[in-house]
Amino acid sequence: MKLMIASDIHGSAYYCKKMLECYQEEKAEGLLLLGDLLYHGPRNDLPRDYAPKEVISMLNEAKEELLCVRGNSFILKERS
Repeated sequence: MKLMIASDIHGSAYYCKKMLECYQEEKAEGLLLLGDLLYHGPRNDLPRDYAPKEVISMLNEAKEELLCVRGNSFILKERS
């Protein structure tokens, strides 16, 4: 199984779109997202095209192919 792994979108609709385009181009079978998907963090500047609701919408369209973890730590679970 070919997986794409990404993290730290931080609510950027621009980078989420770029990530999903790469995912489709690579024809991966799953996308593992390692956290920090929506919030930019209290010490960080707003990322390019900060739009967490738009990021949610884009990721929801691919929800059957996603495995997401909260934050930057994770426990791998067997996929069913």
